[in-house]
Amino acid sequence: MFKKLLIAGVCAAVLVVAGTGLWVWQGLESLSKPVPLAEPVLFDVPAGTAFNDVARKLAEHGLVEKSFWVRVYARLFPDVARIKAGEYEFTDGMSAEAMLDKMVAGDTKHWSVQFIEGWTFKDMRAALAATERLEKVTTDWSDAQIMEAVGAGGEHPEGRFFPDTYLFTSSESDLDLLQRSFRRMETVLAEEWENREQGLPYDNAYEALIMASIVERETGAPHEREQVAGVFVRRLQKGMRLQTDPTVIYGMGDKYKGRIGSRDLRTHTPYNTYRIDGLPPTPIALPGREAIHASLHPGSGKALYFVARGDGTHKFSNTLAEHQEAVRAFQLNRRSDYRSSPAPVMDEKQ
Repeated sequence: MFKKLLIAGVCAAVLVVAGTGLWVWQGLESLSKPVPLAEPVLFDVPAGTAFNDVARKLAEHGLVEKSFWVRVYARLFPDVARIKAGEYEFTDGMSAEAMLDKMVAGDTKHWSVQFIEGWTFKDMRAALAATERLEKVTTDWSDAQIMEAVGAGGEHPEGRFFPDTYLFTSSESDLDLLQRSFRRMETVLAEEWENREQGLPYDNAYEALIMASIVERETGAPHEREQVAGVFVRRLQKGMRLQTDPTVIYGMGDKYKGRIGSRDLRTHTPYNTYRIDGLPPTPIALPGREAIHASLHPGSGKALYFVARGDGTHKFSNTLAEHQEAVRAFQLNRRSDYRSSPAPVMDEKQ
């Protein structure tokens, strides 16, 4: 009789253990099953969040059936509990295991903001202010405060930031992006300046940056960058004024309403290259690497003038007479706010 009871007890214990094992296996197996999601879920893990709180939050979002199994999983595999703070995106079909792996790897969600070649610093700041998911710390700062923060106190901000698409996480701020963009421009400019052609009319890399910003604003067709740069470089070398509209527009600031009049061309500002010799005091826009390269590797030739054809390209001329003829030929195709560059304005520096 005792033997029978012992056997029965052992069998019962085995069944309990087997049943418990099956129950645990099924619970853990649920973590490897795809989770159907109607749309991506953004899951935020603030710094200092305990793993048990993350497990509970996964259940609250419907990403796991029970937080208990997430905690058990972490007991069996301790590395799973080493998740990193940040905001994560979980998509349809991901399993809870994959979600945990993503958080352990720190594969946080990234957003992007784009700074366009030819934009001004004002445009850049407006884009940052309008970018969602980005912490704003510089909104009420002056340009001078921003330059101080990026390590260039007392310097003008225009043209000092590299135009590109920048990825960021929810833990980053607009200042972080400004610092990255500033450092990127410093690097690109130094690389291009190091490999510049000899004999250029620039005393330093900053003057090349100024020229690059003008080339950027004047060039509609990328393949013409070197030609446009060549015209301006030759004019500087000959002591001729640049006479380029984008600098005038920049100098007009908010007064510019889409057109340049004769009075604007004759108004003295630090940026009116119809009235000043040489380069303006600062860049007028954000130049890309291609414009910087063109300014340091200008196209050869004798052209001193160019006029828009009306299709984004230009007609280049060697002499003023040729240029005036080209202006007459293409005048009807030009935009109302676009003049030939350099325009046929007569003065002693022409």
